[in-house]
Amino acid sequence: MSAFAILCPGQGAQHAQMFALAQTHSVAHRMLLDMDQHGWLGESLTAVLSSDTAMFSNVLAQPLIVAATLANWLALGTALPPPDLIAGYSIGELAAHGVSAALTPEVAIRLAADRARCMQACVNAGMPHRMLAVSGISRAAMSKLLAGSGVHIAIVNGETQMILAGLATDVEALMPLLQAQRVRGLLLTPLPVSIASHTPLMISAAEDFRQHLATSEFLPATTGVLAGVNASKVFSPASARATLLAQLTQVIEWQECMDQLNEAGIRYALELGPGSALSKMLQARHPHIACRSVDDFRSTQGVIDWVHRQAQRD
Repeated sequence: MSAFAILCPGQGAQHAQMFALAQTHSVAHRMLLDMDQHGWLGESLTAVLSSDTAMFSNVLAQPLIVAATLANWLALGTALPPPDLIAGYSIGELAAHGVSAALTPEVAIRLAADRARCMQACVNAGMPHRMLAVSGISRAAMSKLLAGSGVHIAIVNGETQMILAGLATDVEALMPLLQAQRVRGLLLTPLPVSIASHTPLMISAAEDFRQHLATSEFLPATTGVLAGVNASKVFSPASARATLLAQLTQVIEWQECMDQLNEAGIRYALELGPGSALSKMLQARHPHIACRSVDDFRSTQGVIDWVHRQAQRD
């Protein structure tokens, strides 16, 4: 029976110590040195981590997240049971293909940088994008409210939890309309992401990113990666390219991914970090699945010990 899942996060939880555990492991540390030496990230890691502006700028944030996720996997993977499924949230889906061994760390980080540049090119001067987390309104009701607004559902995290995206002016104009619904428990949370990911605003980005995917080497995955757009299990290079491309412009069905993990019999899951949003969401939706994030621990040995304790549970 399937038991163990790896979760790969998206943007939003970057912090200056996000590489601290990985830096203590020789192989992960070597990868990070290679990244700096060969410019995979586009800037030196030290410079990026010393600036909140750099850490949260889209062009650097996407490859940074993938680098942190894969550095943690290099530091931990050989000491853990092989995962039965891997799921990645937004840019985390690209990192998930790195965890599956379909992509080398270099190819994954470079693709993340390419993806970010393609997406950034969709933002016209003076017309910034914005993402907004909303809870308390059903998807059906939200779809009616969004009609003609220019704002789109980008990610669905639950029956009444989703992330919206669009031009900043459109998102800001929508907020009073949402508040006027007077829904009990309504919560609006602006996110530190300046790209309308997973919406039709990224159509030209998808056209450009298609070429980067086509010319990058993918291998057959050793472990299935859940596609964000439909929670299907992806193994082949062709399917990996297709689903990574589709998620630029289509809704991420994260709720379905979490339910797929449950239906597959996953009993415990480790989020590779940075942050712990995915492990908390999965724990809340399926409380019987034990979930932790690498960011919860002070050492790689602490992570390893926790995973092995879960593996030994009946």
